[in-house]
Amino acid sequence: MGNLEAITGPGMDQVERTFERIIGSSAALESVLTQVEQVAPTNSTVLIEGETGTGKELIAHAIHNASQRCGRPFIKLNCAAIPLDLLESELFGHEKGAFTGAIAQKVGRFEIADKGTLLLDEVGDIPPALQPKLLRVLQEQEFERLGSGRTHKVDVRLVAATNRNLGKMVERAQFRSDLYYRLNVFPIRLPSLRERREDVPELVTHFVKIFSRRIGKQIESIPSETMVAFQLHSWPGNIRELQNLVERAVILSRDGVLPNPLHKKQTSPIILSSNVQSSLSPMNWEDSDRALVAETLEQTGWIVGGPRGAAAKLGLKRTTLLAKMKRLGISRPIVHERTSVPGGAQEDTQI
Repeated sequence: MGNLEAITGPGMDQVERTFERIIGSSAALESVLTQVEQVAPTNSTVLIEGETGTGKELIAHAIHNASQRCGRPFIKLNCAAIPLDLLESELFGHEKGAFTGAIAQKVGRFEIADKGTLLLDEVGDIPPALQPKLLRVLQEQEFERLGSGRTHKVDVRLVAATNRNLGKMVERAQFRSDLYYRLNVFPIRLPSLRERREDVPELVTHFVKIFSRRIGKQIESIPSETMVAFQLHSWPGNIRELQNLVERAVILSRDGVLPNPLHKKQTSPIILSSNVQSSLSPMNWEDSDRALVAETLEQTGWIVGGPRGAAAKLGLKRTTLLAKMKRLGISRPIVHERTSVPGGAQEDTQI
């Protein structure tokens, strides 16, 4: 969980409960949690952007739990999972006989979420014909059920989530610009797991505890080779992929040891040398992290920045890697200054 010592407003117990399911302490995650703390007490609309599997629903729930609406309904709807001809009814409800198959009155998600929070996941999949009605309810907090002329007033805080670039969709006339600006009041971008690799050991440990208890297998040791493989993986499916792979590893485990569930072709081309491997001990995350960073620096000739640098290979920002090196006590005896080369260009940063 992130460092929450400087929070004002809700008591620490409440704040800790709000973020107790959010695992990690990386700078990228800390930035997200800071934004959650800033926007949660307001009623402003929030747009959560990020790749599939980065935890958008978890962040939406954290916003609700840290708001004055905590204790009121938290309702979610995946707009991509509902057939287009039924989505309007799901959002606003319908009266009996409103259309073929409407054999009873239905209350929509906006009504159910009254006084609470509504999460519209994959909001970029809302069809253009329905977007004006969504814009109206956001602006006026009122709507009509299908088949009814009666206007319903609601008090709903909307959180929208998407893995698509809505700005680009606006440029291509695939999404209404006025709705986009109304949704984009407070955008929060969730980092991919590649951008927060330092959180991988903590996430692995968390999911190992969950699945070992659920499956009924005791995991006593996570070999450093397994943890390094997790850290080197590109994680296209982000945290959801990691969760599933940890579950697979627990199922495959023998004698209390967590195996590496990744195929060799799934890991980064960075390979640890035998002397580094021998220095690693199970469950020692800091030693594993230190060895990974040191080996990567050796392989890149101690180049930190640039496309050929260690930061790019590890999926980190240059400043983040430098801070990590300082924390882990990693340094090179000889310092090479950044020098000019013919044509006025500069070589990659080395240390």
